[in-house]
Amino acid sequence: MTSPFDRRTFCKSFALSAAAGLAGMGGGAAIAAAPGLKLGPEKPFSFEALQAQAKKMAGEAYVGPETPAPDVLQKIDYEAWGRIRFNNDYALNAMGPNRFPVTFFHLGRFFKKAVAIHVVENGKAREIIYDQSYFDMPADSPARQLPKGVGFAGFRFQEPKDGTKYDWRTNDWVAFLGASYFRAIGALHQYGLSARGVALDTAVADRNEEFPDFTKIWIGPQQGDSVTVYALLEGPKIVGAVKFVMTRGEGVVMDIDQSFFLRGNVVRFGVAPLTSMYWFSETAKPTAIDWRPEVHDSDGLAMWTGWGGRLWRPLNNPPHIMASAFSDMNPKGFGLLQRDRVFDHYIDGVNYEKRPSLWVEPKGEWGKGAIHLVELSTDDEIHDNIVAMWVPDAPAVAGSEFHFSYRLHWQADEPFFPANLARVVATRLGRGGQPGQPRPPGVRKFLIEFLGGPLVDLPKGTMPELEVQASRGTFGEYRLMEAVPDDVPGHWRVQFDLANVEGNDPVELRAYLKLGDRVLSETWMFQYHPL
Repeated sequence: MTSPFDRRTFCKSFALSAAAGLAGMGGGAAIAAAPGLKLGPEKPFSFEALQAQAKKMAGEAYVGPETPAPDVLQKIDYEAWGRIRFNNDYALNAMGPNRFPVTFFHLGRFFKKAVAIHVVENGKAREIIYDQSYFDMPADSPARQLPKGVGFAGFRFQEPKDGTKYDWRTNDWVAFLGASYFRAIGALHQYGLSARGVALDTAVADRNEEFPDFTKIWIGPQQGDSVTVYALLEGPKIVGAVKFVMTRGEGVVMDIDQSFFLRGNVVRFGVAPLTSMYWFSETAKPTAIDWRPEVHDSDGLAMWTGWGGRLWRPLNNPPHIMASAFSDMNPKGFGLLQRDRVFDHYIDGVNYEKRPSLWVEPKGEWGKGAIHLVELSTDDEIHDNIVAMWVPDAPAVAGSEFHFSYRLHWQADEPFFPANLARVVATRLGRGGQPGQPRPPGVRKFLIEFLGGPLVDLPKGTMPELEVQASRGTFGEYRLMEAVPDDVPGHWRVQFDLANVEGNDPVELRAYLKLGDRVLSETWMFQYHPL
């Protein structure tokens, strides 16, 4: 994997953003620049000072990051940008004692805003000065027309130099590129969905979504398997200070501390936003739009509520923009997951079956609010059309400030799922009625597959019970509960019909398995869009 941005994932990474003394450093080895890497003068740095600076800036007019030589950058299209390669000999820590070298992304048509990147050592920060010599590029590359010191588009951490599994020069594990977007590989060593620093007014009527930028980055110390990064986030309505402690292990874990100071009023203030792509899956078969059975980076939103409930909401590619809110108090976690791990369900060489699941684990009490899910219609895989985030009830108005801490788990599966519950592993829709009989018009069949948990140990002859509700419509007489005939222990499926749905507004469905008073599964929640 030479880059997290092949043509398809690259297009998604910019699709949304194009619309728009050191505290707790600990010990660790000194950060050493590669020979030839140019550094600016030393300046004091601390996270507390960065927070204070962000608060002060919130009372000042927004200036924004520089866009150097925009006419030249416009010439660096996708193809030209792809031919510009960072020379790893200039990587930060390439020759130093730390494990994880840092390499840099070049500016271009889709990444025009320069990010000032610094290296921090012993409470002092020095800016890394851009030079064309850091990059290998064709002799006729338009990038050669850029002035000196234009800056970088972003950066990434390479795999450890002392690792034996992956070559650090061709493999990376976390990348920051575009607005406040960042992403990491999961336990299956694959990039997929993204996270970002904050989401402002996503899918709010009569308001343009704002995409703040990480305008300044400070790359701090490395200690063992962990690296530290600080960021200044800026936008017309917000200024923020963010600290990342990122650990490379089985997948990637990020501990994030954020302080936000608002310049303007925000209707939908999204904390810990996750951005992904869902085009289609087995849920509803599209009509000859693509040769693959499924195409998605994530297939569902999982939630662990403050009251302990476990919810699973399969994703939709809706006919128009949909925003759903799941009210909660002090949530225990939520995430966009890729549960389907079977290659034959995708048959695509870009490894959709290996895309990471991303779980948000709040630290402390987040209070009252809601998990918001925004789903946009898409007709291609190059567009991220899914956003999940926490939206606090507290008003996000000019002059207010917010402080949040949380942990991101970039893994193959969600952490902390209870062993005493079965999971939903598939949702399928079809024509209502019974096989071999005339199909009633306007009736939709739903099939849900559950796997694991207490279903594995059900006594022979014991049948789970389905509890199902719908916001409108009626359930037909046809219902089928059966063990899936695939010899997989604890794999069950249920079918039911929904009829008498008037109008085109979506129908909210909820279902779970039980046995008497005992709950056997997480709760399936689905938003059905009548045809």
